[in-house]
Amino acid sequence: MTVRDFALGLGARGGTLVIRNGRVVDPANGVDAVQDVLIVDGVVKQAGPKLAAPEGATVIDATGKVVCPGFIDVHVHLREPGLEYKETVATGTRAAAAGGFTAVCAMANTTPVNDNRAVTDYILAKAQIEGVVRVFPIGAVTRGLEGEALSEMAELAEAGCVGYSDDGKPVMNSALYRRAMEYSLPFGAPVISHAECAQLSKGGAMNEGIVSTELGIPGTPAAAEDIMVARDIILAETTAAHVHIAHLSTSGSVRLVRDAKARGVHVTAEVTPHHLVLTEDAVRTYDPNAKMNPPLRSKHDTEAVLEGLADGTIDCVATDHAPHAMSEKEGEFDQAAFGIVGLETAVPLLLDRLVRPGTLPLGTMVARLTTDPARLFNLPGGSLAPGRPGDITILDLERELRIEPTRFHSKSRNTPFAGWTVTGAPWMTIVNGHVIATAAD
Repeated sequence: MTVRDFALGLGARGGTLVIRNGRVVDPANGVDAVQDVLIVDGVVKQAGPKLAAPEGATVIDATGKVVCPGFIDVHVHLREPGLEYKETVATGTRAAAAGGFTAVCAMANTTPVNDNRAVTDYILAKAQIEGVVRVFPIGAVTRGLEGEALSEMAELAEAGCVGYSDDGKPVMNSALYRRAMEYSLPFGAPVISHAECAQLSKGGAMNEGIVSTELGIPGTPAAAEDIMVARDIILAETTAAHVHIAHLSTSGSVRLVRDAKARGVHVTAEVTPHHLVLTEDAVRTYDPNAKMNPPLRSKHDTEAVLEGLADGTIDCVATDHAPHAMSEKEGEFDQAAFGIVGLETAVPLLLDRLVRPGTLPLGTMVARLTTDPARLFNLPGGSLAPGRPGDITILDLERELRIEPTRFHSKSRNTPFAGWTVTGAPWMTIVNGHVIATAAD
């Protein structure tokens, strides 16, 4: 995808845009039909068949394409401030646009940590000046991500944070985490759980199982995740707070979340594309780009999370885009950094590996990237109803794409999918009525 030079200033508005003859898939409104979409001054005006184009309108012919509400990624590491050698707001949002995302939620593990208004203000200012998609900051749960004292949660909410997370580090102090959930209640923002028992996962570099034993690599057991998911569900039930489980990866966690939802607990969850399409077997080559946290799990776990995504136990797909410098991914596997980039590969992988073979219906995939994340995090967008933001993702289900890290808009190249050929990819990304990314010729 070619990304255009456009910064999303708060007052930036498009003119009049008509998208014609596309297959409109809008799960929020139960629409899956060939329609037109009219956007005026950055806002959806109308969606329906054969709309009249106002004089002077820009017309996009989307015949044969799929027109969706703009995709939302609720779990992204933009690394700025402080770690700009890995990623910046500018490069990260350009990667998002190229990958078909119109909005991202930026995690708090920056340097300094986003645990106060000053850092939130900085991120939002950078996004307004240099960002090409919408950026919604996530504030830290604890000061400095140290797990010892709560951050300025009220101040963060007032500054614009849409959730709280110490992502990258578990909050092991249960009393403190309970207090965080209680303090989150007035703001209606979720507490996002990095579900990992630090004592059980200590020293682990991949999933604990047959493959780790064969390779001689220390493993992290599935129980390290399951135990913390169980704890956080109990705390959510105790406090009536909304807890969101980040990067869920085990069959046990799926079962725990499903049972909790059946009891009415306000728990939601996300899954990454890499936990849907890869298993621990990807580590057999000792490729550090297959090292992530939580680790790639067993085939049984992969099947369970896919089932959970399809039946709604898992509410959304999120990339956990985690850029690293090449030097941090080189060397011995157990010494390499955890994490992979995902913004530019997520949608093609989902389309090719899940939608195309019929494993996941297209409408379900679109819902998990639009209306569901918007609902969970109280975000604008997620729908093509009149009055909603003019954010659109257009897909080409027949577009063939070879994943070439050297062509990424991200600063980083740490992906296990290099060289994969996929069918189905974003064709155009529109934010606030502006076309900001198009498929390369």
